[in-house]
Amino acid sequence: MMRELFKNKALRKFSFRLLVVLLIFYGVKLTISHDDANDGFFSPASLFYFCSAFLLVIHTWEVNDWLVKKQLKKPGGLDIPRSVKALAGTFAFLAPVAAIIYYLGLYVLDDICQIPAEDKALQFRIDWLRAMLLGFGIMVFNVLYFSVKQKKDLEQQMTLLQKEVMTSKYKSLKNQISPHFLFNSLNTLTSLMYEDRDLASDFVTRLASSYRYILDNKEEDVVSLEKELNFLDSFIFMMNVRHSDAIFIETNVGVSPLEYCIPTLSLQMLVENAMKHNFFSKEQPMYIRVYTVGKIALVVENTLRKREPLTETTQLGITNIQKRYTFYTNQEVTIEDKDGLFKVTMPLLSRKALKSPLVAIS
Repeated sequence: MMRELFKNKALRKFSFRLLVVLLIFYGVKLTISHDDANDGFFSPASLFYFCSAFLLVIHTWEVNDWLVKKQLKKPGGLDIPRSVKALAGTFAFLAPVAAIIYYLGLYVLDDICQIPAEDKALQFRIDWLRAMLLGFGIMVFNVLYFSVKQKKDLEQQMTLLQKEVMTSKYKSLKNQISPHFLFNSLNTLTSLMYEDRDLASDFVTRLASSYRYILDNKEEDVVSLEKELNFLDSFIFMMNVRHSDAIFIETNVGVSPLEYCIPTLSLQMLVENAMKHNFFSKEQPMYIRVYTVGKIALVVENTLRKREPLTETTQLGITNIQKRYTFYTNQEVTIEDKDGLFKVTMPLLSRKALKSPLVAIS
């Protein structure tokens, strides 16, 4: 029965805080001696000090909990200025409440509490100051506890994100070097060898360049926008050969590609997704645009003409990209499906910002 009770988090917290109250009360009691023979543990004065300690500790701790958790919810979490803010807010609660309690005990309820004090003003200052010092100790302990907890949570999130990044790398590489992609390319190449040997030669060069890019960057989760665009150029060439006059892909990048990065193979993945999930032909070609929005984002937009899927779509490609972005930025990958267009907007990652990958975790 007791084991089941202590599985309750709220009960464990209350029990721990009650233990702290008892230890504080016992410690203070041992350090203060009065000449009054009736000053035992169950005297009116002792009961007043115990009850006041209980009320102040429990409520101060709860207020500090609430203020610290409020700061933790903000982007960036609990830092030094926010910790000081939480401490100041708790002091603003503790100071007047402690003053009211000890004023009542010494001046208003003195006949009931029977606190032995020759100078009540001095005793009031001593009691109030002691409450503030003990409260400060509890607040600092609580803030340190949440700081350590936040650090551990961040480390756990980092571990999970790193696992997801490694998984996404493997999935990306596996998807791009799939037999399906290679066999389609080889079939196209076989046809070209009989029809146009010069074009076949260019196709082989582009195919080799694509696979070299994939293999050279398999350990990199992000690459420069320049590298990704160069790879996309080779990929576009091969797709145009395979789907002549059925797909038109336009790129319009208004930033310096060397200054920004995006997740490896994300452009190719989005272009393949557009081809996979939409119907297109020479009579009804598909248009794909890759363009930038200022220096903020890169957009991949395609005409929407959904084909009936043979199996339910999982959107693993886009989900993969979204998870990879969470490792580097708080900005989200947005998806829009309206007015006959499907649009994916990806944040542009500054090369300088990538030196601090923890900005995403809050």
